[in-house]
Amino acid sequence: MRIVHRERLREFAGRFADARAALAAWAKAMEAGRFRHLVELRQAFRSADYVKPYVIFNIAGNKYRLAALINYGLEIASVERVMAHAEYNQGKWRR
Repeated sequence: MRIVHRERLREFAGRFADARAALAAWAKAMEAGRFRHLVELRQAFRSADYVKPYVIFNIAGNKYRLAALINYGLEIASVERVMAHAEYNQGKWRR
């Protein structure tokens, strides 16, 4: 799967160094995967949740959250937002 808006990963990792390794592992697993739907994605990312229209991933032991738009047909994952868990819980990040 191809990742777009990768700069959002780098920016977040620059501000939160403890997220760097986990974000790199997420990107590597996403690029290696060929997911046709959410069920297959959850086989690689057990904690992935669908919160319309995003797929939410737990990062660094649930300390951070990554919201992505996934186009399974085109095999594209668009990183929309990476945030602290507390920010995610506030819900202000949604469109």
